[in-house]
Amino acid sequence: MMQIALIGNPNTGKTSLFNNLTGSYAYVGNWSGVTIEKKVGMLINNKGELIDLPGIYSLNPLTIDEAVVTEFLLTESFTYMLNIVDASQFKRNMHLTVQLMEFGKPLIIGMNMNDVASRRGITVDCQKLAEAIHLPIIPISARSGHGCQQISDHFDMGKINHKSFKLDYGTTLELAIEDLISCFPEDTKLSKRWLAIQFFEGNRSIAEFINKWVSVQALELKYKETERKLIAEHSVRGIHEHIHQVRQDFIDQLINECITDNKSNRKTLTERLDKIVTNRFLGIPVFLAFLYLIFMVTFNWGGLYLSDALSLFLSDYITIWVQLGLNSLGVNSFIQHLILDGVVAGVGGVLVFVPQIMILFLFISLLEDSGYMARVAMVMDRIMEGIGLNGKAFIPLIIGFGCNVPGVMAARTLEHPQERILTVLLTPMMSCSARLPVYALFVAVFFSGFQALVILSLYVLGIVIAFIVAKLFSSSMLKGDNSFFIVELPPYRVPQLRSLMRSTWDKGKGFVKKAGTIIFSGSVIIWFLSYAGPSGLEVGINESWLASIGAWISPLLAPLGFGTWQASASLLAGFLAKEVVVATMNILYAGQVTAAFTPLTAYSFMVFILLYIPCLATTVVILKELASKKWVVVAVMYSLAVAYTTAFVIYQLGKWIGLS
Repeated sequence: MMQIALIGNPNTGKTSLFNNLTGSYAYVGNWSGVTIEKKVGMLINNKGELIDLPGIYSLNPLTIDEAVVTEFLLTESFTYMLNIVDASQFKRNMHLTVQLMEFGKPLIIGMNMNDVASRRGITVDCQKLAEAIHLPIIPISARSGHGCQQISDHFDMGKINHKSFKLDYGTTLELAIEDLISCFPEDTKLSKRWLAIQFFEGNRSIAEFINKWVSVQALELKYKETERKLIAEHSVRGIHEHIHQVRQDFIDQLINECITDNKSNRKTLTERLDKIVTNRFLGIPVFLAFLYLIFMVTFNWGGLYLSDALSLFLSDYITIWVQLGLNSLGVNSFIQHLILDGVVAGVGGVLVFVPQIMILFLFISLLEDSGYMARVAMVMDRIMEGIGLNGKAFIPLIIGFGCNVPGVMAARTLEHPQERILTVLLTPMMSCSARLPVYALFVAVFFSGFQALVILSLYVLGIVIAFIVAKLFSSSMLKGDNSFFIVELPPYRVPQLRSLMRSTWDKGKGFVKKAGTIIFSGSVIIWFLSYAGPSGLEVGINESWLASIGAWISPLLAPLGFGTWQASASLLAGFLAKEVVVATMNILYAGQVTAAFTPLTAYSFMVFILLYIPCLATTVVILKELASKKWVVVAVMYSLAVAYTTAFVIYQLGKWIGLS
């Protein structure tokens, strides 16, 4: 079975093409860093596998996700390469294409985004280009699927014509390449010339790979001697610059022969919008305005009524039907209490917020697919620089708004280890969707006229606290050199409805899945601990095991305004998943939250939920990504300390100024 590696720059439409060629759905976003590990799908005709690799600018890896591609090329067996090129960014994209041509595997090029190029006055003559580089080049539209059948047809032939490609890097470097190749064993399966070029380009992964044949000392000697000669002959700063210039000359020649550029002076829609949304003064207010509008629709205008309708349906119909069914079957009281007071009250109390969460995910998907998220990272770069990070680190934090787990994983795209660790530690402070049911429960009861504003304040507070923590960490245990931030701003696009719906469902189904697994299990456990106690079953809730456990912790939480055993037990359950907090409260308070909280204590409680320890899934991913128990302990302990301190200040300050 043939295996096809799909490779290209970030944000060129690789994942969309993957979806069209395989008929499956992988997450699509109009911004860099979406694919952070390889994805494998079966082609629609079942004749081969398509491997979607992370977007990269070069085969010389700077980040973990780029290293995935280099490692794949070095160690994995595959038949063909499919390189997707953005026609509107031809010059930049072709640097990767040249490296792939040097790799020596049969290669097909999919020329994508021709419509964007056309609007900019750029026309790529694919036929001329194919003749110039002796490769099949197929114009495609990855979003609509145009040209995908032609790509499949090429693979169906079973063989793609391939002509070896060789750029002349000049006498000095060519001699050095030949000298290094002579050190490689005859049975080397990879292109010896490609390995040598990549080594001289400064690819550390390749240097480690060929170190088994050539000693480190010999490699360093070859590199330094070659670099000394090139600097003297060509007045370049190093071998890498010389290689880049040779490739650039070749690409410029292709541009002159195969591309027509009739750029007009008229500004595009993207340029006009960017004058507003990336403005140094307007950028952040525009972002906050977008968030406020999203929360208004989610919690005030649309989502509230849908959630109320679902709550009414669950309480007035489902609960009654279940109770009647259990009575007709003669089910004993223990099982009836378990199902009605445990499962229905716990899981149902969380499911009522599904409409609001789906609306929020719809808006997040809309912002991602439109290309706006990359602008947010750019706008935040100046602030991020002041706390020891750069704007690229803000992208994992934004992903964390949906779920902290992929947010932590997205930190792989950061080049510097200190920045990656710091971003991983900050991401759990972003207000993920799992916290939304808690917010929705309290704002509906205590802040009915200001729901969107209160929730916006929580999101902003999470970001502000994370920035303060970042400044402290980057000035102490994670101190490092400042990095540069270069971001590609993709053109704005109107998201496709089908892609938008699938993206929304892909995000939301995890929440629904949790309701049937973690929340279900947690609800059963919480109910049983509230149903049983030291004296046996069916005890009063204040004499239950759960009350005993919560009573140990509640005195510590009293200075925060919610020092009851019920609140303590809910927070403990939240370590499994933050949604379980609502399930637990529905079981313990039986819908009477107003009797135990005031607006001030409710806000203090929400702030604590926002900042306290990461959930179990996030904790496991932190351990996996950082491969260090020390950082897991740091993540748990510092977040708990920050949550306690912040909630304490808010509650005590609120009491002092007379809030209730």
